[in-house]
Amino acid sequence: MPVASARHILVKSKEEAEQLKERIAKGEDFATLAKKHSTCPSGKQGGDLGEFRPGMMVKPFDDVVFKEAVLEVHGPVKTQFGYHLVQTLYRR
Repeated sequence: MPVASARHILVKSKEEAEQLKERIAKGEDFATLAKKHSTCPSGKQGGDLGEFRPGMMVKPFDDVVFKEAVLEVHGPVKTQFGYHLVQTLYRR
């Protein structure tokens, strides 16, 4: 079974997620922005969620982590928690 490691930034609005994605694209640090803006407790660790397997996260999140390109910032991804920017660090 595959395993992946990812980090994310969780915010309440799609607009905020898009603004943060632009800032990352311009060179701002993902982890620093996660610490400042993420509403998830993982924000304290720069958004790091550690390792997990398919099915451990909500489906829209899982789909990005296990199907989309590694090391790119994807999103906004909408879940019942809000809007995520997701970066898969590795998948094996």
